Amino acid sequence: MIEYKKQTHFNTEFGGSTHDYHSLDISYEDELGLAWFYMQAHPRPCFTPELITEILDWCETLNDQEHVQYVVGGSKIPGIFNLGGDLNLFLEHIERGDRDGLMQYVTMCNQMFMRNYNAINGNITTISLVQGDALGGGFEAAISSEVLIAERGTKMGLPDILFNLFPGAGAYSLLSRKIGMAEAERLILGGRLYSAEDLFELGVVDILAEAGEGRQAVYDYIKKESRLRKGYRAFRKAKRCCNPITFEELMEAAKIWVDAAFQLDTRDLRMIERLVKKQSAKTS
Repeated sequence: MIEYKKQTHFNTEFGGSTHDYHSLDISYEDELGLAWFYMQAHPRPCFTPELITEILDWCETLNDQEHVQYVVGGSKIPGIFNLGGDLNLFLEHIERGDRDGLMQYVTMCNQMFMRNYNAINGNITTISLVQGDALGGGFEAAISSEVLIAERGTKMGLPDILFNLFPGAGAYSLLSRKIGMAEAERLILGGRLYSAEDLFELGVVDILAEAGEGRQAVYDYIKKESRLRKGYRAFRKAKRCCNPITFEELMEAAKIWVDAAFQLDTRDLRMIERLVKKQSAKTS
């Protein structure tokens, strides 16, 4: 068993950047070729534009870093992985009639998820470590990784349909490839939250860890893959060739999502406002 290692904190020598990130906490374990990034978005634990920009910027630094073989995404906020899209930003764009602004936001989300889905530089194993709630876009982020590790007791789901939207950043594309179209549709249109245990049975979660043991599960997985890494990487490349997800596919769905957002009525918008307050309360 690989035990916890002392991490090398974010620096410019090992795949780092000169940027001072505020919504990401990044560290490295050189001997494992492992990079950790922990989300800590403010003022709410969701995909703020700042968080997305920092993730995309950091991914750029990894393009030529052959020594980074594994990237693990998690959260610094207890009980929360990520609560999804920046709903307050959605409301602002809708109230201003700023269709281009909302389109730009979802485009950034799709760029982020595609980088993760495509192994960042094509040869990095991407892992999501879910130790708390992953809702909406947070769930989409988790399933965009090649490996999804979740602790027992965590909740995940796509509640968007409850306020007359659908998850607009790749949920159907990702889930339909992984568990089939019928199951993907059921998860999206049902709008309910699922336990990590339920999603493990469905095949969405790849590794189910005991509560508090998620980090150790990451080390155990890396130990397993490292012995057969060339085969794992070749298989995943072939998998993407056989059933590809393209950026164009995501953007076509995103356009429909933006159109739907601007058709929301007063009741739907008030529900989003209540969800913004709940998101804010999670960090108070």
